[in-house]
Amino acid sequence: VQLQASGGGLVQAGASLRLSCAASGRTFIPHCISWFRQAAGEDREFVAAINPSAGRTYYTDSVKGRFAISRDNAKNTVYLQMNSLGPADTAVYFCAADVGYCKRTYYDRHVYNYWGQGTQVTVSS
Repeated sequence: VQLQASGGGLVQAGASLRLSCAASGRTFIPHCISWFRQAAGEDREFVAAINPSAGRTYYTDSVKGRFAISRDNAKNTVYLQMNSLGPADTAVYFCAADVGYCKRTYYDRHVYNYWGQGTQVTVSS
């Protein structure tokens, strides 16, 4: 499966953005889709994940209550709605896919075989 992330940009603190991750290829195979982010000089970290059925979602603590992951399987697209953005959210955001339902180690980037190219999110104070 191929992933294309989009929707990043430069915003002020407190603003919102919605990222999109469009999948193509073998999309008839259910995939767990996750968002990771990588700030300059930092390791890539888990942000959010969603099961193929969209019934179960997972978030890292720092984004709970501010970010929401969702998916439209008819459009083969996963979204990350990001609200109340702050400078600490500045990073390149990547979407990733793993075949089947999200594993217990959904937060581990090594679980994912497929990655999008990343989209830059910059939040100014």
